Amino acid sequence: MSDAQIAYSYSRASELDLAAGLLGLSTSGGFTPSGLVARPHFFSGVLTNAAPAAAALIGLADVAKTRYYELRAVTFMRDPVVTCNGDRLRFESFSACGGVYARLDVLQQALDGDVVEVGTTNVDVNVPLRKALARVGGNDPLHLAVGDDEVVATTLDGAVVEKKVPLPERWLRGFAEVQVIASRFDLRASLGRAEAVKFVRDLPKRGVLWAVPAGRSLRLTARPAPGAVCLAGPERLAVLAPLLRFATGLRVYGPVVEGTLPRASAWELELPGMRFTLTLSPELRRGFSGEGAVLDDLSGDTVADDADLVGALLRFEPRLDADLLAEQSGLTRARVGAALTRLGTGGRVGYDVAEAAHFHRELPYDAGRVLAMNPRLKSALDLVEQGAVRFTGPGAAQVNERTVRLTPGSPPTCTCPWWIDYRGSRGPCKHVLAAQKVASLVEVTA
Repeated sequence: MSDAQIAYSYSRASELDLAAGLLGLSTSGGFTPSGLVARPHFFSGVLTNAAPAAAALIGLADVAKTRYYELRAVTFMRDPVVTCNGDRLRFESFSACGGVYARLDVLQQALDGDVVEVGTTNVDVNVPLRKALARVGGNDPLHLAVGDDEVVATTLDGAVVEKKVPLPERWLRGFAEVQVIASRFDLRASLGRAEAVKFVRDLPKRGVLWAVPAGRSLRLTARPAPGAVCLAGPERLAVLAPLLRFATGLRVYGPVVEGTLPRASAWELELPGMRFTLTLSPELRRGFSGEGAVLDDLSGDTVADDADLVGALLRFEPRLDADLLAEQSGLTRARVGAALTRLGTGGRVGYDVAEAAHFHRELPYDAGRVLAMNPRLKSALDLVEQGAVRFTGPGAAQVNERTVRLTPGSPPTCTCPWWIDYRGSRGPCKHVLAAQKVASLVEVTA
């Protein structure tokens, strides 16, 4: 499947007028509770901490235009996604290589103004704007307008700004994968300002390292240890360096260490009234698009209908309460979790490690295209249709020439090269998915 093109249409270019103290971010087509809107208007008010917000927006733009395994910028840049959740603005971007997900959460304490509408869209971040943002300093607040309103109407000249950039499949799939992977993270370390600044500034340039809590800071080792967090490609944290002068702390998140294989991790820089989070893939040359984290939940028999039901209950909440969604929908907690994963494949939910909760957003992309980009799931369904799965005993199946074991309380295993190479670290193989599907259909106890 070839890459698509995404087209942004703005009524004007985003501008920063330092003399007037106005930052106007122009919006493209996006979603609100009332449906698709050409150029939604989300917020008008004061950005009380302008300097760190400006530096963080530049950081988002830098991530979006970087291919980290080559350490070079691309010639195009996808504009950040912005979601207004009522009490905050979330700006998101993905690296060109698909291995770094960046998000800036501008929280309520950094905003003083009126929320006009909730929803999701893209915002124009152009070269002149980036240069202007670099000049923001001091403690002076800025008036912030996300979307066109009367404050910025005088700058309109009737010209429409159009942008067309490639939309690689791996970038889309990354949005789906990262929210599932991040939902398995726990807080592993919390550093104060001084320790955070020293840690980031002293990072080596390359390698696969493990950060282990040591007193009030972290020490780097070549091998994992209990409580460690993987740091693959430490150069990918370089985007945090310009933000260190505003930092109040650093929080580090990761999964439970199992074995020696590298793992994804999240690095959250605390800023005044804001959080800037980088989620890193397990390896420098490995994007999130191949992780396979969504496949278990996508393969369920009821997940599509469950996702439609849960999706109808979403109202751009900043934190989704899974128990409340279970109560409202009449589904079990597990089925709600699978439904959220399904919604995530279409960009409809993300995950906030700081609050250990999903949030609602609506990426302005074709959800059907994202769901089609899971070839392992398609291959598994083909195996089921071909009758290639044969159970030989409780929890034991032959899928063509491969042997699959589904042991309660343990990860499934398979004799195929995929499982031997990755041991489940990139999600289940097509044979395991097929066996699980048949087990659920014929009610075989696994």
